[in-house]
Amino acid sequence: MADYDYDLFVIGGGSGGVRAARISAQLGARVALAEELYLGGTCVNAGCVPKKMFVYASHYHEDFQDARGFGWESTQPGFDWPTLRDNKDTEIQRLNGVYDKLLNGAGVTVLQGRAVPSGPHSVTLNGREITARYILIAVGGWPFVPDIPGAELAITSNEAFHLEAFPRRAVVVGGGYIAVEFAGIFAGLGADTELVYRGPMFLRKFDEDVRKVVAEECAKKGIRLRFETNISAIRKQEDGLVCELDGGGELATDLVMYATGRKPKVDGLNLEQVGVRTRDNGVIEVDDGFRTSVPSIFALGDVIGRVELTPVALAEGMALAHALFNDRPVAMDYANIATAVFCQPNIGTVGLSEEEARKQGSGKLRVYRSRFRPLKHTISARDETTFLKMIVDDASDRVLGIHMVGPEAGEIIQGMAVALKAGARKQDFDATIGIHPTTAEEFVTLRTPDPD
Repeated sequence: MADYDYDLFVIGGGSGGVRAARISAQLGARVALAEELYLGGTCVNAGCVPKKMFVYASHYHEDFQDARGFGWESTQPGFDWPTLRDNKDTEIQRLNGVYDKLLNGAGVTVLQGRAVPSGPHSVTLNGREITARYILIAVGGWPFVPDIPGAELAITSNEAFHLEAFPRRAVVVGGGYIAVEFAGIFAGLGADTELVYRGPMFLRKFDEDVRKVVAEECAKKGIRLRFETNISAIRKQEDGLVCELDGGGELATDLVMYATGRKPKVDGLNLEQVGVRTRDNGVIEVDDGFRTSVPSIFALGDVIGRVELTPVALAEGMALAHALFNDRPVAMDYANIATAVFCQPNIGTVGLSEEEARKQGSGKLRVYRSRFRPLKHTISARDETTFLKMIVDDASDRVLGIHMVGPEAGEIIQGMAVALKAGARKQDFDATIGIHPTTAEEFVTLRTPDPD
């Protein structure tokens, strides 16, 4: 290994890259990591962490209203956007420092700038060539905005966290979880909000019942849903922006945010010249061990287009470090990965949707559903319901999927994910005594499946 400057050179300081670098260094490797923007990647700086802070903030107006039913007398407080934005920035800066300390503490050399592979064992950074036995590309993704007239007037989630002023009116474009989450954030913080999506229903890969329930609950919260609608152009006018719609019609607004997907951030990485194969959409092709078409170059995280979640990138980074420097073969298991969407109310899900389970054609299914008003809202009088669903393989009694729409769904489904990973059967849930009164207990009291 001594023939190279480093044993491992990591391009990208997001979740996957940082984990791979830190664990590799702890295993005795000489490691360098280059990051051009900020340590922690999208999740820490322009994704999961600040977004959830905004979700908390946007829900407070309902909490203030709900408190009145419980005897708390107060006027509706005002909201100050700069306070939220700046306090968020302070916390993100703290987390950037934590990542830097973790890397330096493990002995990783942290470099500023965008490193570019220049050969199977070399990268260039700020005009300097650096050699490494292995190179890891973990550059993540970047928001994609369609090329329409006036696209430069729109923002993405990157800019949404740093707005100079909070909009009075907002249009969110897209049908994925980021679009639905930000529609809830803008509406909850007081903006007149519309969500525009070209398809017939948002959240395309989620269970159909979940999608319908979320659409109903979003509408209750004042978000205007415009499905099967597309924006053809955006133009500026004296008092804001105007979105021109396909087929006619316009939407006046102060802000247009696109959440129409993300693309691998591979532009300018010289991948074709060094022989790293990519798909047409920029995704880097890798084998089961994260090795690219160049044996000494690896890639993981969002840039390989498998499961684009922070905990998955962390697990991939850990697996690769042990494979390279601890002689432990990579054995990633992408089945039954739990996830949450922090729309309002939240979504939590693990395992197969009903549609996926039926498509597998493994046999008869038992499907259990429950929709109810939570105990809290029997007094608050808020018109919000919670939805739970369980899909069971009838022959084996094994639970194939669990889905929830309701407060703290992610917290509840995390525990359910352990059960599914362990191969839980419906009879295991039936034999478990619930915690009363909680929403979570509903999962162990589901007794009557839907009729065939």
